[in-house]
Amino acid sequence: MIRYLITRVLSVIPVVGVVTTVVFGLTYLSPQDTAALLAGVFATPAQIAALRESLHLDDPLVVQYVRWLGNVVRGDLGNSIFSGQPVFSLILSRAEPTVILATAATLVQVIVSLPLGLLAAQRRGGITDQIVSLFGVAGTAIPPFLIGYVLIFTFGVYYGSMPVSGLPGVDAGIWDVLRHVFLPATMLGFAQTALITRITRASAIEVLDQDFIRVARAKGLDEFTILVRHCLKLIAVPLVTVIGMSFAGMLGGVVITETVFAIPGIGSLLVEAIHHKDVPVIQGVLLISACAYVVVNLLVDLSYLYMDPRIRYT
Repeated sequence: MIRYLITRVLSVIPVVGVVTTVVFGLTYLSPQDTAALLAGVFATPAQIAALRESLHLDDPLVVQYVRWLGNVVRGDLGNSIFSGQPVFSLILSRAEPTVILATAATLVQVIVSLPLGLLAAQRRGGITDQIVSLFGVAGTAIPPFLIGYVLIFTFGVYYGSMPVSGLPGVDAGIWDVLRHVFLPATMLGFAQTALITRITRASAIEVLDQDFIRVARAKGLDEFTILVRHCLKLIAVPLVTVIGMSFAGMLGGVVITETVFAIPGIGSLLVEAIHHKDVPVIQGVLLISACAYVVVNLLVDLSYLYMDPRIRYT
């Protein structure tokens, strides 16, 4: 286990290296001149050239990449072209709403999808199974932003019972946070809830056809105990994989949801940076998002051993 852990952690290093190369390369290919942005619209060509030289933008691409990577290793992601603030501070100031939203959406996915998937598997072929299967197809087909606008109109405009914009921090109180996060978390978790429901159903059906399930029923165990204690434990690995990857993707900023509900998170920061052609902020958001995805993927991979004792890493 220790050997596998060390090997798995070391394998993250080249992945992060590839991520940094891709992030730097994509933003470098942008046609926008960084020096011209910093100098302003009224700068002369001579002033732009002097600024470009002072920022070492005329250096070879490899030299610029090594310098940027060295700054990244030290935690320096540069300064925003638009606001002049450190990129890391900007991302950190926008991280709380995104983390709250991602956590709430993940809870919605788990709370809704697991019971529906297990119920559909336990009653496969019946009307309940057909309804859950229809929900799975609809959740994949319906665009998330459409769900968001329906929720806004229903609960925000028609009933007026839920706030439809913004997301306060945890210092505002749990109840206030829950009221603001309910609608966006429902919108964000809808599509993934449908996917996880389908995976739960398919995996549970395979387990429920095993001989030990028939033995458990012959012993008189109720269906709830069979589903929760026996079935759910055996299908935990694929479920945790999908849920973990979904959570990691949301940590990178859920652009559509944050835009629809005017949430000042990382996704909104990325949209603003693209609008202002703020290359350092775009690089910082993409890099941190990719690293978060890699780290969560590593944690999910390492959790398999504790969820399923049949797995042995060598």
